[in-house]
Amino acid sequence: MRVIPLGPDGLDELTDYARLTDVALRKVSEPAGGLYIAESSKVIARAIAAGHVPRSVLLSEKWLPDVEPLLADFPDVPVYVGDSDTLEALTGFQMHRGALAAMHRPELPDMADLIRGARRIVILEDIVDHTNVGAIFRAVAGLGAEAVLISPRCADPLYRRSVRVSMGTVLQVPWTRMPEWDDAREILSAEGFHVAALALDENAVTLDEFSASVPERVAIMLGSEGDGLSRSALHHADSTVIIPMLHGVDSLNVAAASAVALWELRAR
Repeated sequence: MRVIPLGPDGLDELTDYARLTDVALRKVSEPAGGLYIAESSKVIARAIAAGHVPRSVLLSEKWLPDVEPLLADFPDVPVYVGDSDTLEALTGFQMHRGALAAMHRPELPDMADLIRGARRIVILEDIVDHTNVGAIFRAVAGLGAEAVLISPRCADPLYRRSVRVSMGTVLQVPWTRMPEWDDAREILSAEGFHVAALALDENAVTLDEFSASVPERVAIMLGSEGDGLSRSALHHADSTVIIPMLHGVDSLNVAAASAVALWELRAR
């Protein structure tokens, strides 16, 4: 490995890792810079297995043996090594999970190409909490949907918290950003998808009623944490579906709702 020791005065060139806890900064700077941050050797391994290419690694010396085999095919990638105080000064937090890797962000696929041939997909509209995005991707991976579409204003699945909460599954599940609703609906229709919106609506059918005669190809649509799905999203839906609740509770957290819906509507 190309190991480069760090001192407190050698941090200026490591802008990829600076201020990782500043969400407002990172959600703009990471996509603009064509990178994302993979945290922990397990996530780095999954990223490399998915075909993603590291551009540098940052860690404390004790984690070198864990990372060395992962970089066997990347001998020229710089591996920056520093003590805990130096790393915390750079990143803004204590690195308990070992290594960080700045990864080149892969090019997103075309929406039509991504969903062609799929039977179950998930659409995330304007979900802003990175934890929820990561949890939904984990449910998608575990319960068998084949792709995720995210709206133009949805949180970045490759943000560090999303990747961590998903246990790295955001690096395995195919996904892309979709266009605005008029264009997106046209593509979904051309590919034969029935769009089922999870929403509190007086005309909604229950999830078990919908699953009793579920269409062959279904796009499960989930909305933002506070306001739910937009009027435009509901206008472009074929059905609205609710999960029946008890004890005066009207709905589940969006990540929990995604898991329930994916299980009930899984392709059999």
